[in-house]
Amino acid sequence: MHSYLEKIKNDSLPIIQFDSFSNLPFVIHGFTTRMGGVSEGIYSSLNLSFTRGDDRENVLENYMIISQHIGIDISHFVASDQTHTTNIRIVDENDCGKGIIKSRDYTDVDGLMTHHSGIVLFTYYADCVPLFFVDTQKKVVAVSHSGWRGTLNRMGKKTVEKMCDTYGSDKNHILCAIGPSICRECYEVSEEVKEAFERNFDTAEMEQIFFKKQNGKYLLDLWRANELILLEAGILPENIENRRICTCCNKELLFSHRGLNGRRGNLAGFIGIK
Repeated sequence: MHSYLEKIKNDSLPIIQFDSFSNLPFVIHGFTTRMGGVSEGIYSSLNLSFTRGDDRENVLENYMIISQHIGIDISHFVASDQTHTTNIRIVDENDCGKGIIKSRDYTDVDGLMTHHSGIVLFTYYADCVPLFFVDTQKKVVAVSHSGWRGTLNRMGKKTVEKMCDTYGSDKNHILCAIGPSICRECYEVSEEVKEAFERNFDTAEMEQIFFKKQNGKYLLDLWRANELILLEAGILPENIENRRICTCCNKELLFSHRGLNGRRGNLAGFIGIK
């Protein structure tokens, strides 16, 4: 088990956090584990998805547990609507509760961003890469979902650009974090996926993120790919934090689509401004 998970696994509500964000007094953030909720069976126990077959009341109770833990009412949570796009929604008070206690009036949103305090943004995972962002000067936060398609289309860079275009963020003041997701050793992909990346990434980048297997398939390093994308976007190397926690290697504490053969709930990455 990853040493960080070993450290937090016995907490009443184990939440993975990033050191660089924890040092910012205005930021609420975290990445949930499977532990500390009320869901049962394959959803045990902190499932945060309403769409995977779990009992809705259990999922709502799981959100209430997080709400009590962070001290922000569930009515101020806002959920993404992930379809592997690079669409990012600017969130304000009118969005509060959407996707959790209210219906969404938006679709195809894989990233959420806000500068309003008291709102918590939620995106969802079970192997894909969670990307967290904080502008320490303008006090803007964002969280984006980046699976292989999002990574292919540079979701991290598009999030940085939207912070700069919408809020006038300075890239030197943006902190980024790469959350728990599938590691290179666990992530086998086809020749077709490699060919898609070859159209968007240069040879030097490809050598850092794709590794050929003897069976003709490839291992894809999504962590390194997203680091390269954030660096390309102008983020300083020292402002990128990666806990390097694999969902698939740690499936007893984290939901992993591959590790659990699709029989699973969803984890969540969340961020907000106090």
